[in-house]
Amino acid sequence: MKMTELFASQLEREAAISRRVLERVPEGRPEWKPHEKSMPLGYLSTLVATMPSWIAMMILQDALDINPPGGSPYRPQASSTTSELLRALDDSVLRALDALRKTTDKHLATPWRLLVAGQTVMEQARHVAIADTFTHHAHHRGQLTVYLRLNGVPVPSIYGPSADDRRFM
Repeated sequence: MKMTELFASQLEREAAISRRVLERVPEGRPEWKPHEKSMPLGYLSTLVATMPSWIAMMILQDALDINPPGGSPYRPQASSTTSELLRALDDSVLRALDALRKTTDKHLATPWRLLVAGQTVMEQARHVAIADTFTHHAHHRGQLTVYLRLNGVPVPSIYGPSADDRRFM
């Protein structure tokens, strides 16, 4: 199996899980956070919705500077409603799938760089960066489920049952 096919399949599975979580994000609380050092709920939920688009960016661009000299730092456009979050997720996944279908495993072996203020902080093969994006996405989605719990929202099953969703039991 090609890496592009493996990543596309994984993306489709993970997107379904992310959809279940994002469908439960409470509206009207974008600034809520469990601790002063935590991300606000609106930012975190938008991040979870848009992270799959990073795959397309890693395929189509050679680098990303998250705080470019003379420019604005990376910050996804906030979504204020559940329908906006789900549209952002769908768009993000479609862009990633399109990029995966149009690239090759050979291209995925080429270097990709992450920069901060013009300085390289990470350089690795695109396929490694993409694989790390899946882990990074799962981490933030897990954070979001904690936010749900703390807001009294039932947590959906992720990779198996949750205390609120016993569909696999």
